[in-house]
Amino acid sequence: MRTTLIISVLILSFVSLTVLNSCKKNSTNDGNARLQVYLTDDPGDYEAVYIDVKDVQINVTGDSANGWQSLQNVHAAAYDLLKLVNDDDTLLAYANIPSGRLHQMRLILGTENYVKIQGTSQLIKLETPSAQQSGLKLNIQQDVLDGILYTITLDFDVAKSIVKTGNNKYILKPTIRTILNAAGGSIKGVVMPKNFQSAVYAVQGVDTVASTFTDSDGGYLLRGLAAGTYGVFYKPSNVIYKDSLRTNISVSTNAITKVDTTFLHQ
Repeated sequence: MRTTLIISVLILSFVSLTVLNSCKKNSTNDGNARLQVYLTDDPGDYEAVYIDVKDVQINVTGDSANGWQSLQNVHAAAYDLLKLVNDDDTLLAYANIPSGRLHQMRLILGTENYVKIQGTSQLIKLETPSAQQSGLKLNIQQDVLDGILYTITLDFDVAKSIVKTGNNKYILKPTIRTILNAAGGSIKGVVMPKNFQSAVYAVQGVDTVASTFTDSDGGYLLRGLAAGTYGVFYKPSNVIYKDSLRTNISVSTNAITKVDTTFLHQ
């Protein structure tokens, strides 16, 4: 039976409320996207398959030897792929990445990789020589645009990826197919007056989904939003001006929704 390993890559922008007062950069043209990596799986022919993930890296330079960079906030751990079933998933990593060409991704594995055969209690070591040296390389070779939400699906074929040798050893030689799809969009607009900064939030009900600042021209870009309807809440730093809310802003996949200029009032 083939086992599917799905890593969902959500490309979105998010500025934490804890850094709102310290962020002074141009929020609409920083060229970054947000990458979140989710790990999930379907049942396989084994009792368990433990993969020791140490790092997740991407290559946006095309230099296969020196162009690798680690993602921020990697949740390094040994994951039992066969427990991640029925849409249960695990957040593996999340980070800012530059928009442009995403050439490759690779998983760096540690030494604690095991397989458990059906009907037994013994954990059998999975030999992973190539993974330990340079990682499991996955060719993507597609463009990612600033402000768009993407998912990458990694189709992990366990039947082909775990090889039993003649001396009863098991070797991990992953066979993984990658699929990149656009899955979200952005909201872009301008706030006036522009001579002070305003915080801008994308909200759904009582939940804040994303936030950013206006730049020196009053512009803002709320990136990487899942398709749906949002409210946009504006909070000026100048206390003379009132907060403002715009509703029913529709976001579509692989598109930037442009909002008419918002004028704040005293």
